[in-house]
Amino acid sequence: MCPSRAFHEAPLPLFPGDEAPELPLPQGRLPSYIKDHRRRLRARFIEAGAQALPDYELLELVLFRAILQQDVKPLARRLLDRFGDFNRVLSAPPHRLSEVEGVGDAVVQELKIVEAAAHRLARAKVMNRAVLSSWDELLDYCRTSMAHRETEQFRILFLDRKNVLIADEEQARGTVDHVPVYPREVIKRALELNATALILVHNHPSGDPTPSEQDISVTGQIQDAAGIMGIALHDHLIIGKAREMSFRAEGLL
Repeated sequence: MCPSRAFHEAPLPLFPGDEAPELPLPQGRLPSYIKDHRRRLRARFIEAGAQALPDYELLELVLFRAILQQDVKPLARRLLDRFGDFNRVLSAPPHRLSEVEGVGDAVVQELKIVEAAAHRLARAKVMNRAVLSSWDELLDYCRTSMAHRETEQFRILFLDRKNVLIADEEQARGTVDHVPVYPREVIKRALELNATALILVHNHPSGDPTPSEQDISVTGQIQDAAGIMGIALHDHLIIGKAREMSFRAEGLL
């Protein structure tokens, strides 16, 4: 095979059904107006920051890396029409993302990489720090991790004697409106970690953080069991889509 023919053949896609990767592309393969649009959008992001870009343009920047040889604006619009905003697109389950026309494995992978990076950055701001003195960062972390999930998740934050966060663990996953929680397992894990305090966190996929009767009952059971073992329950946070509810602030603890 001659070098010129090898250069002009399209490279193989990373995943079936995806766009081929943009190794160096032959001049003119990508229309000039799309190249110019990508260049201008990247420059605006560098100069003005993410706050200067609407959701669809920020999403375009992410999609540039997964779809390298076509205009991604229509796909960005379709994703936002389906899920609502940038955060909900990143948080959408892979199988639901794949239902959108034009989304292949490479797009799903790129979106999930960005989501994972956001979670890790938020987590780094609260791990091994005194939680009670960095409460805003803790709430940001919980919102980032849980606000847009489509099923309930129950997490436990384990603290040491100085209220430093020593572990953050998922205790259980459930359905859209229920997650099974077993107080004895919560206390068992706290003892294994030598934790002296807990913060409970779970999300309400409905978006409304108002606690259910079951939420209140389980919280009371965990508080009673923890108290017997000398472990404090600082709070139980319920994360909704737009706001959160604190049992402590509402006088439920």
